[in-house]
Amino acid sequence: MIFGPAVQIAYVVDDPQQAAHAWARNFGAGPFFLNRHIPVTDVVHRGRPSVFDHTSAYGWWGSIMVELFCQHNLDMTAVRERFAVGDEGLHHMACIVPNLDRALDAAARIGLEVAQSAKAGATTFVFVDDVARHGHYWELYESSPGLLGFYAMVRSAHETWDGSDPVRDITRR
Repeated sequence: MIFGPAVQIAYVVDDPQQAAHAWARNFGAGPFFLNRHIPVTDVVHRGRPSVFDHTSAYGWWGSIMVELFCQHNLDMTAVRERFAVGDEGLHHMACIVPNLDRALDAAARIGLEVAQSAKAGATTFVFVDDVARHGHYWELYESSPGLLGFYAMVRSAHETWDGSDPVRDITRR
């Protein structure tokens, strides 16, 4: 296992808030935490600077986090190279790795290329292209207390959730 277990499955959706309500209703996932226009910096897509303006809803389902997200801008990214505006589908599986550089070296050894890298706060995340082989990207990010704390918060909310308030806005204004 080159990356470790998947901790998240992510879908591109037209409207993350509506999709989160549907996932809560249809699959019992949630509650979802909606973060609008997440600040992302240092975006590089296929070696070129880019912009990645997106909104995500994060919820828990069984033993895995679900991310439902949309890209607002038209800049070329690991989203736009596969999905036109309004298209939906599986985008990535995410793994938290102990060392991002080693994980990227391992990916390169099996023929996987970096499609995009970026930072959200102090967290660097990288989309590795496995579309031709498995139909999705791998999102890799290095383990950190903040990242692990966010995953723990979403999981804990699910474990104590009574089904009410299925979508909670956590956007910082």
